[in-house]
Amino acid sequence: MKNAAIAQVFQDMADLLELKEDNPFKIRAYQRAAHTIDDLPVELGQVMEEGRLREIPGIGEAIAKKITELLATGHLEAYEKLRSQFPEGISSLMAIHGVGPKTLMRLYKELGISTVDDLEQAIVEGQVAALYRLGDKTAENILRHIQRLRRQDMRVPLGEALPVVEEILAQLNEVADVRNLIPAGSLRRFKETIGDVDIMGTADDPEGVLQAFVQLPQVEEVLVKGTTKASVIVEAGLQVDLRMVEHDSFGSLLQYFTGSKDHNIALRDRAVRQGLSLSEYGITVLKSGEIEKFATEEAFYRRIGLEYIPPELREGRNEIEEAEKRALPKLIEVSDIKGDFHVHTEWSDGHDSVEAMATAARARGYQYLAITDHSVGRGIAHGLSEERLRQQVAEVREVNQRLDGFRLFAGIEVDVRADGTLDYPDEVLSELDIVVAAVHSAMGQDSEKMTGRIIRALENPNVHILAHPTCRLLGIREPVDVDLEEVFRAAARTNTALEINAMPDRLDLKDIHVLRARELGVKLVMGTDAHSVGSLDLMRFGVGVARRGWCQPEHILNTRPAGEVEAFLKQGKGGHV
Repeated sequence: MKNAAIAQVFQDMADLLELKEDNPFKIRAYQRAAHTIDDLPVELGQVMEEGRLREIPGIGEAIAKKITELLATGHLEAYEKLRSQFPEGISSLMAIHGVGPKTLMRLYKELGISTVDDLEQAIVEGQVAALYRLGDKTAENILRHIQRLRRQDMRVPLGEALPVVEEILAQLNEVADVRNLIPAGSLRRFKETIGDVDIMGTADDPEGVLQAFVQLPQVEEVLVKGTTKASVIVEAGLQVDLRMVEHDSFGSLLQYFTGSKDHNIALRDRAVRQGLSLSEYGITVLKSGEIEKFATEEAFYRRIGLEYIPPELREGRNEIEEAEKRALPKLIEVSDIKGDFHVHTEWSDGHDSVEAMATAARARGYQYLAITDHSVGRGIAHGLSEERLRQQVAEVREVNQRLDGFRLFAGIEVDVRADGTLDYPDEVLSELDIVVAAVHSAMGQDSEKMTGRIIRALENPNVHILAHPTCRLLGIREPVDVDLEEVFRAAARTNTALEINAMPDRLDLKDIHVLRARELGVKLVMGTDAHSVGSLDLMRFGVGVARRGWCQPEHILNTRPAGEVEAFLKQGKGGHV
């Protein structure tokens, strides 16, 4: 069994035990196990073989035994026994706000409801409202939450959601007296896909800001508007909630709604041990009942004995333990980036010239840029023949001569063929400053073939970087079947860098893979894969992924000055920087 399937088993067990109103500590243990396993960058089968299951944070003896049973048999007796106590599909009803365990059991026993579709039909037919002590209002609320839940299931890629939210923020910041306005939730944590968007704010006239919010041109539907909160649907079906709070409570509100759920649960457990209770309103001293308010998140974290934890790290891993020791990393910033290793021009499928791309990169404060158009195998992308490649290299060299204080590298994004060979012979590749290898075809290969294919490319002495290592396209194409652990070890052994592709529909490597690659000593680079001047701005998405992977500037080659990068490329695969 793969990690995702094992994590789902533990999440299902937590849901079913919650339905039974079972021991909350047991429920919490299963929830934590599910989250930990889902985020684990190494397959549990390998961890078990190495005898290291108990070394995983949050995996105790009981959970480890269940993991072992699942890996050995593909089944878990305790899970099957628990499932047998409920009708198939009933756990999906627990995700609906307003349907608690008692109500859910009544719906099942009295109306035979066991799925969301059953419940929706029963509401429409008036059966739910007819139940004793439920009524029309409760039934209408449940129906509204079903509709909202279905919208939430339609997660939007970060690259689509962020520009929409930034446009909303720009318009609301024009409203008089707005002091704070920050998106929270998964958007602020820079998750690769977004459900609903929560915006937190303060203003001297909060109702005026809420009124302006519901009247924005992007708003397609107003779900609710009160004195402190409004919810709307904007383009692409994205739900955006705006919450206004008093200035001195902003830090608590922002922290609470930024999440993640697992991070906040861990914080609450820690606070209870200190005699405190956390909420969006502040921190309550349990002994006295006094509520302390916090205008900033920094003050909030400081009150419970922690250094400030950047939003991208708030995923319930080990960020709290590190914050307690004042040992959190100084995460990479966009301002640390000194160049881009992956861009395309009009020579292949790009839209702008070599000089235009170089000029735009220099205007952004970069010290260098690598021109990496497609190789001949990408006919659909107008890939370069050997003759055209040499012509382009000559142009790159000529433009480089005219760009004072800026280094332009002549390179290629060379296709890795199905057998692991490259689109050009080694004598051609050796003439280039930089070679970026990438898989674009035969993506249906099994894990053994794909892994061997990629490792063969990594072992080529001319290859400096492997681009978008899993080939995924968010919401469009699943990752290729590849043993990333083997790829990471091969990259470290051959001194080949792996790319964090900053294209919002790729974000490849993803955050947990970045974390694992870094642990194994793999060099990491960022490339925007830009096909136009404007796409150079996508670098911020790559930085967001790197921050979620706990990367400091020294972990990313793009933060090195041009001289160091040039020396590394000239030294070849044996070089160090």
